[in-house]
Amino acid sequence: MIALVTGASSGIGRDIARELAKRKYDVITVARNEKALQELKEELEKEYKVKVYAKIVDLSDKDNCLKLYNEVKEEFKNIDVLINNAGLGTCGRFTDTSLEKEEQIIDTNVTALHILMKLFLKDMCTKNKGYIMNVASIAGFMPGPLMATYYASKAYVVRITQAVQKELKFQKSNVKLSVLCPGPVKTNFQKIADVKFNSPEAESSVVARKAVEKMLKGRKMIFTSWYISLVRVFTKILPDTLVSFCCYFVQKRKI
Repeated sequence: MIALVTGASSGIGRDIARELAKRKYDVITVARNEKALQELKEELEKEYKVKVYAKIVDLSDKDNCLKLYNEVKEEFKNIDVLINNAGLGTCGRFTDTSLEKEEQIIDTNVTALHILMKLFLKDMCTKNKGYIMNVASIAGFMPGPLMATYYASKAYVVRITQAVQKELKFQKSNVKLSVLCPGPVKTNFQKIADVKFNSPEAESSVVARKAVEKMLKGRKMIFTSWYISLVRVFTKILPDTLVSFCCYFVQKRKI
C-alpha cells in the first residue's frame, strides 16, 4: 500500500504521513522544504520500516502538479491514498494584501488540489478502490473578512469535495472521498499567513490521528473536535452577515 501526502514537511501533513507509516503504508511525501522532507524520510523509514519517497515540488505551479502526477504514475502505477494537504494563507485587508501571494494561495489551495484530486481519482475509480482526503478548514463554511482569499479557497475545497462525493455515490463507487475541516492547529501556518490565533489550538498530531482514523472508516466530512463541530452548526443557523461580522473581529485580533 502506498500513500501520497502533499504539504508533508510540517504540521498536519507531516503528522498524517506519520500516521500512515504507522499503518504500514509506504509514503510519497511532497513539499518545497527538502531538508524537512529528508529528515521525515529518515525518521519514518527507521521507526516504521516503510519506504518513503521524498519529492521536492512547488505545487503553486500547475506544470509541477501535472509532472508530479506523471512521475508517480510511471514509478508506482497507482496509489492507494491521496492526502491533499498543501496550503497557504495570508491575513489583512483585501486591498492591502499582496496580489502575488494571493495568486499563490489560489494556485496551491485550489488549482493544485483540483488537479491532483481529479487525476488520481480517475485512476482510483478505474480500480474501484482508494481513499482521498482533501484538507479544508472550518473557515470553508463562512465568509472571512481580513482573510478573504484563504476562506474562499477553503470553501472551494469543501464544495468540490461534497459535489464529487455525491457523484461517487450515484456511481456506486468504492472510492472513499473525505474532507477534513479542522479549526486552529499548532503548525507553521501562523508564520506563513502572518497571523496569531487567539483561540485554542489543537495539536497537529491529534488532528492527524483522528483524521486518518475517520478517513479509513469512510467518513465524508471530518471534524476532529466537538467544538469545531459546534461552530459548523452555528454557521448553518446564523445569517451570513452575522457570521462575517463576528469573523471580522476574530481576524482583526490576529493581525
